[in-house]
Amino acid sequence: MASINLIEAFQEFKDAENIDRPTMMKVVEDVFKTLLRKKYGSDENFDVIVNAEQGDLEIMRRRTIVEDGQVEDPLAQIAYTDAVKIEPDFEVGEELYEEVDMYDFGRRAILAAKQTLASRISDLKKNALAKKY
Repeated sequence: MASINLIEAFQEFKDAENIDRPTMMKVVEDVFKTLLRKKYGSDENFDVIVNAEQGDLEIMRRRTIVEDGQVEDPLAQIAYTDAVKIEPDFEVGEELYEEVDMYDFGRRAILAAKQTLASRISDLKKNALAKKY
């Protein structure tokens, strides 16, 4: 996955905007789940993992391995022959985790996510200011 330098971003926002790390991590996770819903129609088979310590963001897709010809939902299931191409030890009924590449979203979607992230941060700042006074 393309590494996103989140450590610097978290530190920058934490210092400049008084937004704590867990809140920032939750916002980033929510933004990428929205991106997944727009691209795939659902985010329920995806895990967004934000690692602030390493500055990484990973998106993992979880699919169940089914017998060939039995795939009913390609977002939630994968055929056995396709699964063993990835890892030969897989068996029917197991879960397969695949990393989703950021480049799969496309430039326009990433720019939209960036704008959404900026908007959410702006909302957090407004709420923090309102609570302060």
